[in-house]
Amino acid sequence: MQTLGLFGTIGWQELLIIGGILLLLFGRRLPEVGKSLGQGIVQFKKGLRDIEEDVERGVNESVKRDAKAPLTDGTDQRVSRTDVGTAAHPTEANPSTPGA
Repeated sequence: MQTLGLFGTIGWQELLIIGGILLLLFGRRLPEVGKSLGQGIVQFKKGLRDIEEDVERGVNESVKRDAKAPLTDGTDQRVSRTDVGTAAHPTEANPSTPGA
């Protein structure tokens, strides 16, 4: 296995030493950092949830609007969600014979 640079892979002992040094340097501020990190994660999740709700609401409104809209030829035939998949693949009236 090739390594980049002068250092090899970092093991658990090195991570423990680095963590100890960070604890000595930032020990007093560690609770504040943890609290702000937790608040940031909560805000991020809340933002994602809001975006998902907006997208779902927009899709539902679009489906309702499309279901109520009349067709362009003046008829008012509505298509249900289950009919959408079958309309894209019409069956053939005259199947071809093999070897023709």
